[in-house]
Amino acid sequence: MQCWIYKGSRRAETYLYLRNEGDISPVPGALIEAMGTLELVMELSLAHGRDLARASAEQVMRDLQQRGYYLQMPPAEQPRPAWVQ
Repeated sequence: MQCWIYKGSRRAETYLYLRNEGDISPVPGALIEAMGTLELVMELSLAHGRDLARASAEQVMRDLQQRGYYLQMPPAEQPRPAWVQ
C-alpha cells in the first residue's frame, strides 16, 4: 500500500500519513488547523511485517483504509489529544 507522509509547520515530530497524495478531505479540520501548513516529506510503500519507527505497518494501513489518514505523534505526546478522532 502506498502512502504519502506530510509534516506540519506547527507541530514538531508530528506526521500525517495520507492514503491518497494530497487528499486531506478525510482529515478533521481541527487537525489540519493544528498542524499548520503541510509539507510532503516522502512517499512510502507499506507492507505487512514492516515496522516503522513509531508504529507497525499494520496499524498505519488499517487507519489508512478505515479513515483515509494516520497521525504519528511525538512520543512525549502519547496518548492522542482529544481533537484527534
